[in-house]
Amino acid sequence: MEDEQRNPDWMSLLPEELLDVPLWNLAIPGSHDSMSFCLDVSSPVLRSEPCLLRAIDRLFPCWTRPCVSRWATTQQSVLSDQCELGVRFLDLRIARKPAGNTLFFAHGIYTLMTVKEALDELSTWLDAHPKEIVIISCSHFESLTDEDHFHLAEYIITLFGKKLCTSQDIPSLRSCWSRRQQVIVTYGNQQMVLQHPELWTEIPYWYADSPDPKKVIAYLEDQKNRGRPAGFYVSGLNLTEDAPYVLLHPLQGMRKMTMKALSLLLLWAGEQRPGQEADAVNILCCDFVAVSQFCSLVIGLNYKPLSGAGALAPLPLPPVCRMQQVSPPDAIGEST
Repeated sequence: MEDEQRNPDWMSLLPEELLDVPLWNLAIPGSHDSMSFCLDVSSPVLRSEPCLLRAIDRLFPCWTRPCVSRWATTQQSVLSDQCELGVRFLDLRIARKPAGNTLFFAHGIYTLMTVKEALDELSTWLDAHPKEIVIISCSHFESLTDEDHFHLAEYIITLFGKKLCTSQDIPSLRSCWSRRQQVIVTYGNQQMVLQHPELWTEIPYWYADSPDPKKVIAYLEDQKNRGRPAGFYVSGLNLTEDAPYVLLHPLQGMRKMTMKALSLLLLWAGEQRPGQEADAVNILCCDFVAVSQFCSLVIGLNYKPLSGAGALAPLPLPPVCRMQQVSPPDAIGEST
């Protein structure tokens, strides 16, 4: 696999014909479990994980937690680096540790980085790229209280302020630029969504729940045949293993499994088209976005509708700068 090219300003470089297209009719690269690059191997296994895994964790934490980390890690770089690659959908799984009031992220175990630190980093990146629009999906909310939700929503709204695109808008690149809007926040708590027009309802995530890339592709094709949602939606290219398999293969890890399947998954992704048609794709999410040409491939899909009848001809990728660089509840190994 080639290392990914950087596409820090790809939205601002799209052709004029795409500037008034609703964002849900564009192809947008996303990272699955975006914060899993900084899992804390000293933290306990989440209470939402299977009872067997939690029991083993209480007895043998020095064995279970590194194992969980290897299987739950699906990314390898901070949010600003992911955005530099071209990622514009961030999958943030938010959690509250058993002790303390600080919010972290989680996938199997908790992260080292806090929610505030990650959002502050993203805000700084957006200031440097005023024509790029990022969709932030806040979900799962492990052990959050009503008060936690209130403070989190208030922090998001205060931090991004006028950058937020409200849920009453039909966002296109041109409309967002005219209002200086750069952030769409979807929030997986309907009570908060009803109270804050700045927050969007949770985006549908098509997820196959399988370790077999052929089954993942078959599932996504079946979903496409049924017709896409009206607005934003995600096609998940991520694989999944269950807890027993993970415990029996502690040294393998999600990266090794993903690398074996990635060529087939990217081949399918490259055959897709964005647009308003029933079988069109919108957001495509992948694990380990920094180790392949995933982002550039998805960005390039936006040029397909402009090729007209010549769609089978080679399609140009958007201008990039080369740079070398080294939704159901989760069980460990699950990648939703």
